[in-house]
Amino acid sequence: QDGGMSWLLTREGNVRAFAGYGIGGIIIALAAFYFTRGRMTIEGGPSGQTIERFKSFERFGHWCLAGSFIMLACTGLLLLFGRSVIIPIFGHEANAAIANFSIWVHNNIAWVFMASLVAIFVMWVAHNIPSKLDLVWFAKGGGIIGNGHPSARKFNGGQKLIFWMTIVLGTSVSMSGLSLLFPFEMPMFAKTFAMINTVLPAMGLPTELLPHEEMQLAHLWHAIVATTMIIAIVAHIYIGSVGMEGAFDAMGDGQVDLEWARQHHDLWVEEEQAKGAPIGQAGDVR
Repeated sequence: QDGGMSWLLTREGNVRAFAGYGIGGIIIALAAFYFTRGRMTIEGGPSGQTIERFKSFERFGHWCLAGSFIMLACTGLLLLFGRSVIIPIFGHEANAAIANFSIWVHNNIAWVFMASLVAIFVMWVAHNIPSKLDLVWFAKGGGIIGNGHPSARKFNGGQKLIFWMTIVLGTSVSMSGLSLLFPFEMPMFAKTFAMINTVLPAMGLPTELLPHEEMQLAHLWHAIVATTMIIAIVAHIYIGSVGMEGAFDAMGDGQVDLEWARQHHDLWVEEEQAKGAPIGQAGDVR
């Protein structure tokens, strides 16, 4: 069928190229940035005092979302690049086994991702409402480019951007995933196209799609949105690990150096201290 070949060529061509160049490009760009700019350190060094950044249930929700996303990303990429990478090296049988395992993991871990996405939204949405403070944060490059540390509350402008990107794209990729799992019960694109045509009638998008056409569109959309998320999350992982001294502690044991907190989230520190938040010492057993 012509539609099937068009879908396959798009998946094997443009979508795969977007994933390969996009993910590879962000990794190369971050490596170049690291070797050019270096790691963001705590100015003046750590204070030796700590303040609780995230509570245990917040860290649990974050790691459930992060862990499930990484597993989904890895299995999704194995499925996307199986024909071009795995088959030439390991053969068809190995690719079939890897693909079957990846599909099973992908379809089951997806439920953890969706549940964690809801939990993260409920926990943090109140702290991620955009404000004028975020515009100042972006104008100053978030302290990553240039000198100085722009003021921020619990989440700065960059973290809010990641939050809303995760919520919006995560919801979209979840909906397309559910459409793939339940193609007859949850067709996604015919109704979406009808709504778009109502607003932009000149688009003339098809509103009567066969089940296999729904699945083809859902598959392409799923891959494109997921790849976009992977690119953004790679940058997020960089900042939260090797890119910034002291950042990982926030999602490690939840305790961050007080001076780090003052430099990156000064308004949040003021709010916490006004509420009587306890100050600990680095190395305390918790």
